[in-house]
Amino acid sequence: MADINVLNTKFEKSGSMKVDVKLAPEDIKVPVVHQVVKATLAGRRQGNASTKNRSEVRGGGAKPFKQKGTGRARQGSIRAPIQNGGGVAFGPKPRDYTQKVNKKMMLIAIRSVIADKMQAGKLTVVEKIESTGKTKEMHSLLNGKGLLPGLIVTRNRDSLALRAAKNLQWGKGIPVEGFSVYEALKYENLIIEKEALEVLLNKLV
Repeated sequence: MADINVLNTKFEKSGSMKVDVKLAPEDIKVPVVHQVVKATLAGRRQGNASTKNRSEVRGGGAKPFKQKGTGRARQGSIRAPIQNGGGVAFGPKPRDYTQKVNKKMMLIAIRSVIADKMQAGKLTVVEKIESTGKTKEMHSLLNGKGLLPGLIVTRNRDSLALRAAKNLQWGKGIPVEGFSVYEALKYENLIIEKEALEVLLNKLV
């Protein structure tokens, strides 16, 4: 068990919350986090690179010149890979780069990220992140508290804080349903609403 400080809407300490989930340094599983991050990045690849092989390139039906007597190496098609304008040998074709990540591995990665942020003092829990939806105001608030670069995680998808975070140069906002291990590692600070943190921790119990 651990106690985590909770800030009010003005980012001032107002209390603490008890966490039943173990978040000790030994709970940080770097290899698992690495595998989840690699799977996340692989899943973002479009996989639409494509080249034509010799059977797909137009032309090449006739033998370019006779087999013998020219002094040149024999050729059977002007669309062979060794010819200019020919097909590509072993070129890329559209494919799916998605890697499977099972639920247990994802939960271990989430636990590791939260534990790492807490141990490093980069986890900021707020009762509720209030915002008018203005990026300038959100930047001033976070920058004044030394929380940039930072990832903002809210409980509600329609939170104005997410709208304000859209244009942050050194920040990003996501709802807790879309929590990403990769995004959490990408930004130095993790600013999360209390209810959102409870949602994540309940998955780990």
